[in-house]
Amino acid sequence: MEWGSTETLIFIGLVFAAVALLTFSFVVPVFGESRAVRKRLQRRLKEMAAEDPGPARGVRRRQKPKSALEQAMEKLPGMAALAVTMEQAGYTKSVHQLVLQALGAATGIVLVVGLFIGHPGWAALAGVGVVMAAYAKLHVDRARRIAKFEEQLQDGVGVMVRALRAGHPFTQALRLVADDLEPPIGREFAIVFADINYGGDVRRALLGLLSRVPSVTVMALVTAVLVQRETGGNLAEILEKISEVTRARFRFQRRVKTLSAEARLSAWVLALVPLGLFAAISVTTPDYLPRLINDPLGQKLVVGAVVMGTIGIFWIRKLLRIQV
Repeated sequence: MEWGSTETLIFIGLVFAAVALLTFSFVVPVFGESRAVRKRLQRRLKEMAAEDPGPARGVRRRQKPKSALEQAMEKLPGMAALAVTMEQAGYTKSVHQLVLQALGAATGIVLVVGLFIGHPGWAALAGVGVVMAAYAKLHVDRARRIAKFEEQLQDGVGVMVRALRAGHPFTQALRLVADDLEPPIGREFAIVFADINYGGDVRRALLGLLSRVPSVTVMALVTAVLVQRETGGNLAEILEKISEVTRARFRFQRRVKTLSAEARLSAWVLALVPLGLFAAISVTTPDYLPRLINDPLGQKLVVGAVVMGTIGIFWIRKLLRIQV
């Protein structure tokens, strides 16, 4: 196989695209919000914030003055959405720090691969792979943090119910959750408590929680609290009902995840078999693959296989992502 040929570069690019699609498709847990759920949460958040023009916020922390580079990077397209995703993932670093770290790692990998392999195509793909890996890790951390928050929310709501029945005010119940439970729920409730305690509005503080933790369960909690504050009622009983629903939903998720474990393993096997076969043939019979890549019909077959494999990956992903 001639590493400098155009056909080889096209084949490498196709394999790289297949690996990237595989990673992005199955790296997110089974229970994650779909695009429709995210749109519904955003629409609901806008509707709830429509009555209050003030932005949903958290406690403002003192920050050092930003440099000209930081200000210029923040104006780039997509940086605001990336900052929101980082906040939802629990990252404390700024968006420009993450971008610079990813670009620095990608540059280092490009230099190392270019030095040892001496092929610009492989070096470029390695650099792009590092950036995509950093982006995938960000979304994985975000999904895991939201899933852990929903798991802890059962105990958090229970603490709030006991505190309210003991006669504590709502803000003190938030503080008990922040003190008794570990992050991420402890940290998020501490932000809400500090925001209210420092003179902030309860509505905006809760909407800020929903914007940092976009979850259907959190939306139900925030909606219940806001409705109770406007119409009255026993907040402890309302939160107890939400706790029961949350526990039942979590048990059902665990059961479905256990039942779908075999299907998820089968999806990984089916997706990795072509890549493993390609690697095995490359090692055992190095003269076989050039005949496939250099032939026009073989190139069409490779493209068709990648397209069909991509469709299959997305189809399996759609079947495995169950909304509860």
